[in-house]
Amino acid sequence: MDIYLVGGAVRDGLLDIPIADRDWVVVGGSIEQMLALGCQQVGKDFPVFIHPVSREEYALARTERKQGQGYHGFEVNADAGVTLEEDLLRRDLTINAMAVAQNGDLIDPYGGKQDLDARLLRHVSPAFEEDPLRVLRVARFRAQLAEKNFTVAPETLTLMHTMVQSGELHALVPERVWQEVSKALLTPKPSLFFKTLHEVGALAVLFPELARLFKVPQSPEHHPEGDAGTHSLMVLDVAAELGHDLAIRFAALVHDLGKGVTPEDYWPSHPQHELAGVPLVNALCQRYRVPKTMQRLAVRATEWHGQIHAGGPTMPLTAQLAVLKGCDAFRQPDEFDAVLTVCEADSRGRKGFKTTDYPQKAYWRGALLAVQNVDPRSLVSAGLKGEAMAQAIEQRRLACLDNFCTHWLDEHEA
Repeated sequence: MDIYLVGGAVRDGLLDIPIADRDWVVVGGSIEQMLALGCQQVGKDFPVFIHPVSREEYALARTERKQGQGYHGFEVNADAGVTLEEDLLRRDLTINAMAVAQNGDLIDPYGGKQDLDARLLRHVSPAFEEDPLRVLRVARFRAQLAEKNFTVAPETLTLMHTMVQSGELHALVPERVWQEVSKALLTPKPSLFFKTLHEVGALAVLFPELARLFKVPQSPEHHPEGDAGTHSLMVLDVAAELGHDLAIRFAALVHDLGKGVTPEDYWPSHPQHELAGVPLVNALCQRYRVPKTMQRLAVRATEWHGQIHAGGPTMPLTAQLAVLKGCDAFRQPDEFDAVLTVCEADSRGRKGFKTTDYPQKAYWRGALLAVQNVDPRSLVSAGLKGEAMAQAIEQRRLACLDNFCTHWLDEHEA
């Protein structure tokens, strides 16, 4: 029984990237032997195990043969006679099809090291097309390795496009798609994931709301970068630079979906695109079963980003209060701050605007702080209740906003 380090750990080690997880392949072993060693089997009748001490994954060398449509329906053979080379052949990319023996030797039967040096994502064999999820995985690896300037081999792009055209992507279940998307959103340059999907036609299949944006023009004065799709991906990358929050990145990606349904007669303007985008965001989230908290943030950023951009001391006080109420800022100030970060990314995610300030963020933070000083308990002690209480709270909040605006103007005009 021989054991080899395989996959991402080998790849990342050669790239001098910190190794997050180590996976191992066992050649010449059996299920009975692995169980006897105290390993815990993952799933019934599947040859993957968790080590009792390291908790790392050990898998028996195996081959897989496609039996049905989609990413499932594979016939697995984990017989003790399966070789390391046969196991590596079933993997997606050459850079993921390398192994390291216990003596430190690199086993590289399919040119992974050469492609690694060339910064190339290339499929190992024609069996690549048997699993449609690999279209998303290649796109994710491109985004994940963006800092190393990886590109997709032309023949692999062609194969991915063929897979899309075959209709195989329709067999993917929502959970698997969202799993890949959420991983991709957390990469250093998540826009490359969606750009790659767009290049091979997969974006139109999985995210037609996003794909549509690349055909939609915007005002050259405010959006010199061009179409709404390009803008959305720029916003996503700025959001990625602002922090590691998955919900903020997702909201940044989808905040302008409403521009995709603007009647062409209005182009390049997009009146009321914020409200038009809300049902589109909700539908996308429901389709991929996006967590409810993430959906809520995405909807709020979509609905209110236009009003937040317009925020300032000259904005009507009732309109300012409507924004704070609409974003539920009084009860969820942290989520409101996340909405402000999405809006900052939206403002800076334009050609020539990446390093510009976004004073609205500080303004809205100050406005919220000002109205938070209104304490409803003092009104209760005054005997107010019901509609009278609500009106009194409203008037005091408006007064606090008025006072805040005055001080803001004095401070920033001085």
